[in-house]
Amino acid sequence: MDDETCIIDDAEVQEIREALENQTLASAATKIQDYFERLELVELNIAVTGESGSGKSSFVNAFRGLGDDIDGLSAPTGVVETTMEPTMYLHPKYSNVKVWDLPGIGTPNFKADEYLEQVKFQRYDFFIIIASERFKSSNVQLAMEIQQMKKKFYFVRSKIDDNIRAEKRKKGFDQQKTLDQIRQDCIKGLVESNVASPTVFLISSHELQLFDFPLLEETMERELPKHKQHVLLLSLPNMTLAINQRKKEALQANIWKMALLSAAVAAVPIPGLSAAVDVGILVKEITRYYEAFGLDEESLQNLSNNTDVPVEELKAVLKSPLNKEISADVVIKLLTKMAGAGVMVLEYFISNIPVVGSMAAGGISFATTRYMLQKCLDELAEDAQNVLMRALQTEV
Repeated sequence: MDDETCIIDDAEVQEIREALENQTLASAATKIQDYFERLELVELNIAVTGESGSGKSSFVNAFRGLGDDIDGLSAPTGVVETTMEPTMYLHPKYSNVKVWDLPGIGTPNFKADEYLEQVKFQRYDFFIIIASERFKSSNVQLAMEIQQMKKKFYFVRSKIDDNIRAEKRKKGFDQQKTLDQIRQDCIKGLVESNVASPTVFLISSHELQLFDFPLLEETMERELPKHKQHVLLLSLPNMTLAINQRKKEALQANIWKMALLSAAVAAVPIPGLSAAVDVGILVKEITRYYEAFGLDEESLQNLSNNTDVPVEELKAVLKSPLNKEISADVVIKLLTKMAGAGVMVLEYFISNIPVVGSMAAGGISFATTRYMLQKCLDELAEDAQNVLMRALQTEV
């Protein structure tokens, strides 16, 4: 699947507009339904590689929002090489996001000059090359090979938290100065190996919200094809306010499409059909918001572990009733409260008036669904922001 078939671009928006003006509401809705179905099929394959013992597996876990000790989900970590062959780890919430823990380059079984072929280079969207000290010649050789094959790669210097703790014991400790020294040392080594204008991201897999992870995420997202940007963004652990805001904007951009689907069904005068579809759309989308913002029990516990803030304190700032349960019953209650039960009854009777009735019913359903989704998105985004602010207040 190429870029042109996986995202609603300006041309497709124009097609939807023309379908609304010249054909039928159902035709426009079909185009949007097709878009969502194709978007769900988009895969993102991320390769994490580097020297043995550099912290690859810990990064694989952190990138998926997990700790190192989740049975059945975490990539195994250790002081010796634990990854003996390319191993794929699914994202716990987004099965179309696959993070590959690759064997350490330069190990006896994976020599640098044969590495890319051995790990099936072509299946990955981009590479993250990790080192816990200076990047070695094998890292540079790998980067050159990746570049020649016109794929993206990112140099990540890991275990920064360990470096900071060690330096803190010294007199006159300055964190920013220490970070600058580490970065410049890595860059110097890469330049000496003939890497032009290298960028190095400083990362702690145990404290992703610190240092350069937000910048790394923004860079990766910006350099991906459009249809994969959305997939990457929603799958990221909700560790910074900036990521939280960008997730909200990405989810908000789809609200009008879901409302149009609702409107198309409302134009068909079948008792109960529109209400049932509206509830189904709302439950599915609200669940998507809930998971993307990391408000589920597992995500809150991981955030608690990473920030040393008790999970009970994180839950205490949650205000939306959607944080207790997302079900058809809860959505119906909210729909009745926000839009009024009379609107659904009125929608049905109006839909029985030929031509004009169908248009009016569709308009009511569009407005109701759009309002509900926006209201729920605002509530859950605010809850996620409050959780992050509570968690980050305790950071040193």
